[in-house]
Amino acid sequence: MENENNEPSLEKIDDYNGSESEEKRNTVRLVVIFCLLVGAVFAYFKYTSVDDYIGTKENPGINVNKN
Repeated sequence: MENENNEPSLEKIDDYNGSESEEKRNTVRLVVIFCLLVGAVFAYFKYTSVDDYIGTKENPGINVNKN
């Protein structure tokens, strides 16, 4: 029955129930902010790039030259 006392429980975890350190809390915040910023940069470049040209050199599609 000694194994029952050694099993992990939430109360034995250092970060349980709001008892985490300020350093860990700040680290998590920085990681979340960094991930959001990286996602915003990728979204910006994805939606501002013009990649939707339909046509080839042989069959150029729409004529965009002003005559």
